[in-house]
Amino acid sequence: MQTVQRTTLSNGITVLTVENRATDIIAARLFFRAGGRWEPLEKSGMSHLLAVLLTKGTHTLNSAEIAEKVESIGASLGADASTDYFVMSLKTVTADFGEILDLAAEILRSPSFPPNEFELEQHLTLQSIHSQKERPFNLAFQQLRSAMYPNHPYGVSILGTEETVTQLTPADLHQYHQTYFRPDNLVVSLSGCIDHEQAINLIEQTLGDWPAPSHPLPTLELPPLSSHPQTDKLPQESQQSIIMLGYLGPSVYKREDYATLKLLNTYLGNGLSSRLFVELREKRGLAYDVSAFYPTRLEPSQFVVYMGTAPDNTPVAIAGLEQEVKLLWEAPLAEEELQSAKNKLLGQYALGKQTNAEIAQILGWYETISVGIEFDDDFQAVVQQITPQQAQNVAQRYLSTDPYISLVGPAQALELAS
Repeated sequence: MQTVQRTTLSNGITVLTVENRATDIIAARLFFRAGGRWEPLEKSGMSHLLAVLLTKGTHTLNSAEIAEKVESIGASLGADASTDYFVMSLKTVTADFGEILDLAAEILRSPSFPPNEFELEQHLTLQSIHSQKERPFNLAFQQLRSAMYPNHPYGVSILGTEETVTQLTPADLHQYHQTYFRPDNLVVSLSGCIDHEQAINLIEQTLGDWPAPSHPLPTLELPPLSSHPQTDKLPQESQQSIIMLGYLGPSVYKREDYATLKLLNTYLGNGLSSRLFVELREKRGLAYDVSAFYPTRLEPSQFVVYMGTAPDNTPVAIAGLEQEVKLLWEAPLAEEELQSAKNKLLGQYALGKQTNAEIAQILGWYETISVGIEFDDDFQAVVQQITPQQAQNVAQRYLSTDPYISLVGPAQALELAS
């Protein structure tokens, strides 16, 4: 990756820049340490609603005027909330970057959350939540994370629930905004046709007079997590059974274990050459869809393998998934298998840092989660050094326990699974 420069402004804003003169474009990400992880459970969905409403009005502009300003210069501007962060995304040609940054600053500092826009977005969010309940995969995943993360924000969709979203008010969003949207909680990451000094000057002009509050950010207190595997079943009339096996894994802060499980996840479930796809779909014909995922998280994450299969195959499909995970900790992988997974993981990692938007995203994310911009090089170095024995040791540490199991499908198929 190109040279990254970092500066902290007097009001606490952290600025990261990568100069890239290849195209006359600047992409920026404005990250806040906010999102689902910082929401009280009874107000789940608050950060998502704030994200969709952020561009719907300020104290001086309505939604139509904001949209006109963005479209008139051919820029893009939007906000998104995730479990572990909140981000506003910008992209424009270099000459117009100052103008779009001015608009972004006004939106971030003085959103109005108009009541009519609030009611519309609240209604649309409730429709999305309802729609998710009609999809077997989403039902299985919600059932799994609820079991793995009881009384924890990771156990709830970023959309929230029908119960929590219905009770949210514009006042809730104002309070959340006032609490977490402050300069000493902001990371600005830019990549494109701009040097570091120019970027600092622009950000000073637009956000430099934003005073940091004298009081500290609230202390985040989350319940401790421990593994208590269980099997949950949700009968649903469908053409297939969805099977998910979940194991609690390390957060991003346990760098070596995190990198090793990323590698094992790639080997097991990434692409048409992955172990699960070849063994369970191609050779045995068990799966309509089969894969694995292990998301990057600030709290203990989840290592999940899943399959969609014909209902009659449900018991043997569960056994097949369990067996493939078991093989990871029973014996070391062959050197060539591990190297192939390394090549795939690091190749995809490199491809994810090609555009200015991707670079701004990944650097801002690293800074926001406090692993530092050096994490980019550290992760690749750790992956390269993983040995078959180290991979087996990590698999034994995290994957040798009984899994959480989530099943969704026809009642008769779930009965067979017992």
